[in-house]
Amino acid sequence: QAKYLAQIILVGAQVVGRAFMRALRQEFAASRAAADARGRSERPQSAAASRIIGISLQEAQQILNVSNLNPEEIQKNYDHLFKVNDKSVGGSFYLQSKVVRAKERLDEELRIQTKDEKEKGWKAET
Repeated sequence: QAKYLAQIILVGAQVVGRAFMRALRQEFAASRAAADARGRSERPQSAAASRIIGISLQEAQQILNVSNLNPEEIQKNYDHLFKVNDKSVGGSFYLQSKVVRAKERLDEELRIQTKDEKEKGWKAET
């Protein structure tokens, strides 16, 4: 009877393991498809910044609650969200780190836009 019980446990573990691996593969494929779609919708430099920082421009705007790239509004919202999510006042370090990453992503996008505008201005002059 112990032999049968061991076989049942072994078969059950194999079934659960296969199901877990299948779910993991599906999640990985969905994640890759979403990243590819996000990359196609952004300019090359912007997509590269999203990959490096690990957060998309849209997600960063949602986190900091900004609809356009206004540096003053971004800084104001960042300061507020960083302060209220400080661990010393009962906030969440995880949320605070998301706020920091969102600010980094938006700052990078502002830098890219400024660089693009300078290049367009330079090309228009020549």
